[in-house]
Amino acid sequence: MTIDQLSSEFVQLGPDEFYMGSNFGYPEEAPEHRRLINGFAISTTPVTNLEFGRFVVATKYKTVAEQETGSMVFEAPPFGVEAQDLSWWHFRQGACWHSPSGASSTIVDKPHHPVVHIALRDALAFCEWVGCRLPNEIEWEYAARGLTRDTYAWGNDLHPNGKMMANHWLGEFPSGPKPENIGATTAVGMYPKNHHGLFDMIGNVWEWTTSEFFEGHSMHACCGSQKKQDPLQEGGRLMVLKGGSYLCAENYCSRYRPSARIPQPEYFSASHIGFRIADDVERNS
Repeated sequence: MTIDQLSSEFVQLGPDEFYMGSNFGYPEEAPEHRRLINGFAISTTPVTNLEFGRFVVATKYKTVAEQETGSMVFEAPPFGVEAQDLSWWHFRQGACWHSPSGASSTIVDKPHHPVVHIALRDALAFCEWVGCRLPNEIEWEYAARGLTRDTYAWGNDLHPNGKMMANHWLGEFPSGPKPENIGATTAVGMYPKNHHGLFDMIGNVWEWTTSEFFEGHSMHACCGSQKKQDPLQEGGRLMVLKGGSYLCAENYCSRYRPSARIPQPEYFSASHIGFRIADDVERNS
C-alpha cells in the first residue's frame, strides 16, 4: 500500500514562521517563541481503525499492547465517588487496538474512529508500510494553530456561541455532572476543521510526534505515564504527544490547546493515544 491509497487526504503547509508555545498554559509549554517551519504535508485526520486494520491484515503486525497482553484503559469511577488522582487508569488484559476496552470489546462499529492503544513503535511501523512519517512537534503545532496566537485552534473561546469544537470531556472530570459522561472517542471529522482544513487536531486522541521531550520541561504527565505497570510500557525515551484527548476537561488536564504537550514513554499505549501521518512530498488533497 502507498500513502496515496489511504482514505485520508493531505494538506500541504509551510514554509513559514510562527509563534510556538505559550506563556500562559502549563509550565512545560513555556516560553512562547518564534519558530521556522519547512514545507510538509499532513493528513487531515488521525489514522483510523479501518486504515490500521488494513495494515495489520497485510503485514500480520502485532502491536506492543498485543505482545504485552494488555494496555492502559480509562474507567470512570462511580458517579459521585471521590477518586484519587490517576485511579481511573487500569492495565487491562487483552486491551489493544481492536479491543479498546479489553478482550471482550470490539471496534466493529467504530471503523472511522481513530485507532488507539498505539505505541510509538506501532505508529512508525505503519508509516514505514505506507511510505510516510510522523510529524515532529514543531510541524504538529503549526498545523494546529498556523500563524495565530489564540488559546485554541479556533480562537480564544472554548465553546464559541455554545458550540462544541472538539471532542473533550464535558463537566467535572472524572465523573462529570451526569453518569453517562464517561468519555469516548468519536469518528474522525465529526467536529469542525481548523483553518488549515484539518480535523481533530484538538481532542479525541493524543497524537505521537517524533520529538523527544527535552530536559528543562516538566516531567509530570496528567494522563498516567508515570503509573507503574508493565516494565515495557514504561520503557524507552520520553516523547512528545500533542492535541489532548476526549479526557481533557476544564477542571483537569485542560490540554485541548495547540501549545499543550505531554511526555510519554515510547513503548506506552493507552485508550486515548493514536497518531496522524505526515510527509515531505507535496500531495494532492
